[in-house]
Amino acid sequence: MHHIINTYDTVEQGKVYPLFEKLVSREVKEEKLGQHAKVIWFTGLPCSGKTTLALALEKELFSRGFLCQVLDGDNVRCGINNNLGFSNADRLENIRRIAEISRLFLSAGVITINAFVSPTNEIRELARGIIGSDDFIEIFLNPTLDVCEHRDVKGMYKKARAGQIADFTGVNAPFETPAHPSLEIHTDTEIIEISLQQILSTILPVISLTA
Repeated sequence: MHHIINTYDTVEQGKVYPLFEKLVSREVKEEKLGQHAKVIWFTGLPCSGKTTLALALEKELFSRGFLCQVLDGDNVRCGINNNLGFSNADRLENIRRIAEISRLFLSAGVITINAFVSPTNEIRELARGIIGSDDFIEIFLNPTLDVCEHRDVKGMYKKARAGQIADFTGVNAPFETPAHPSLEIHTDTEIIEISLQQILSTILPVISLTA
């Protein structure tokens, strides 16, 4: 009797190995969508402008015919990661899950725009390793800490300085500056339109099929 392989074939002491070769390839999906999938990863201090720029970028790319998905704390920590806190171990697991989700979007040909503090080199390298360096576009938003605190309408910095929030990046937890980001933007001295144009200049050549 011939062995019939299902979507998953179980081998080696009960381990399950997904048979990705049976899926429609990423290249075929990208051709269908008319784009090259990439993960655009915004990193920076809380209130540095990550979500604002991520949403602006999504709208601009969508208007140009690209299919995108934004991931940020609001739609991740309220759902798939709602069991995680902000310890170093939980931050690592948060980013690991996000990177794995991003990789699934990549396999579907979808451009993923991620907006996460991701404060340490270890965390960002974890994401890059899962996603793959060729598909990982790191954009570092680098306003001053004072500007970030001034923009903080939720009062999180104030609570952290009062000892009401532990492990808050920029106050009682470190932020390590990325060594070699694809792009660095000073969102304290540039208007959003200028920042958006810089981002588009960086990513359009690599997400466009005709580039």
